[in-house]
Amino acid sequence: MNDALNHDRQSVPILRLGTRESPLAMAQAFETRKRLCEAHGWDEAQIELMPVRASGDKIQDRPLAEIGGKALWTKELDQWLAEGHIDAAVHSMKDVETQRPDAFQIGAILPRADRRDVLIGAGSIALIPQGATVGTSAPRRAAQLLSLRPDCRIVGLRGNVATRLAKLQAGEADVTFLAAAGLERLEKSGVGTALDGKDWVPAAAQGAIGIECRTDDRQTADWLAKIDHKPSRAEVEADRSLLAALGGTCHSPIAVDSHYVEGTISMRAVLFSPDGSENMERNVQFDCLDTSTVRQLGQEMLDTAPPGIRAYFGQS
Repeated sequence: MNDALNHDRQSVPILRLGTRESPLAMAQAFETRKRLCEAHGWDEAQIELMPVRASGDKIQDRPLAEIGGKALWTKELDQWLAEGHIDAAVHSMKDVETQRPDAFQIGAILPRADRRDVLIGAGSIALIPQGATVGTSAPRRAAQLLSLRPDCRIVGLRGNVATRLAKLQAGEADVTFLAAAGLERLEKSGVGTALDGKDWVPAAAQGAIGIECRTDDRQTADWLAKIDHKPSRAEVEADRSLLAALGGTCHSPIAVDSHYVEGTISMRAVLFSPDGSENMERNVQFDCLDTSTVRQLGQEMLDTAPPGIRAYFGQS
């Protein structure tokens, strides 16, 4: 009888964890649940996963920038969290708007996975066939590719990992890009060629999973704090601070890569014109607690950017 009672207690959900229902989002939720269970000694049954189909997953025939931007990945989970249907929401941090409601806080950032992009369909940027059709709906990837290979033609390509690979196989594009972290989490690490960070700069916060809770929910915030990875949080906050300082939107082609080492952040930031014909790069180092350097960097880049770049920033 006592064993049965203990089992029943272990089966009662302690935490309701919201997630998008895509395979990659579910893999991120599984990782979050695993880390929480390990940190607190919980049984998996004590964390209830609550999937929702996000607007960004429903609408796949148009670029995000045309239909509502990054909010399409978060609005359903935001509503559930605000109404108390879930206690926390799992996000891919590169898909989370820079400005978030004051009612929410990022309670944890998990250890960051591989932040690189993976090229599918060619062994390197140089080996992409002349005049190839490149499938991507990300302004950063399109502009960065065109800055290196202006002969290529960009076509929109959206969908989850399996959908985009299928579209590539069907001939909708010759090559495309995927995030290395997503492939790794889906156990598809052998697909494509990871692009060297020296030559190709990732998206802000790429590879990072964040878990958001209500600001006034101290219990959930305390539970999440146990799985917060401070170096990854420092990198993500630095990247997102630059996005905020630049006033970037889903139309803004920006690549930024921050690395944390012993309390110091090394940041590389590159802004592009959408057609890739213009770009500007800055590199800075600063103490991870220093918020002013990133603001100053953003302002300096805005002040000195050529018109073809400047028009796509400074809109916050």
